[in-house]
Amino acid sequence: MAVRHFVTWKLAAEDAATRAADAEGIRTNLESLVGVVPGLRSLEVRANTLYPENNWDIILISELDDAEALAAYQVHPAHLEVVEFVKPRVGDRASIDFEV
Repeated sequence: MAVRHFVTWKLAAEDAATRAADAEGIRTNLESLVGVVPGLRSLEVRANTLYPENNWDIILISELDDAEALAAYQVHPAHLEVVEFVKPRVGDRASIDFEV
């Protein structure tokens, strides 16, 4: 059964220009995982465009083959490299996973 994996972040930067640059860097790095991580069917990253004072800044929407593929994605070396890029730019993170 396929798994949808969503992650949303509040970025740490105070100013809008830095947040926009960080969001773009996160998008570029995460989207580079498609075709690299086995079992990763699709991955999309979007920055929030409305109500920045109330909403989270960026979201990852991905689909993987199954729960085992999600577990393998989490520890894949390419994903771990991206995590090292993302972590210092993030103030808070939330995620949800569900089978479809």
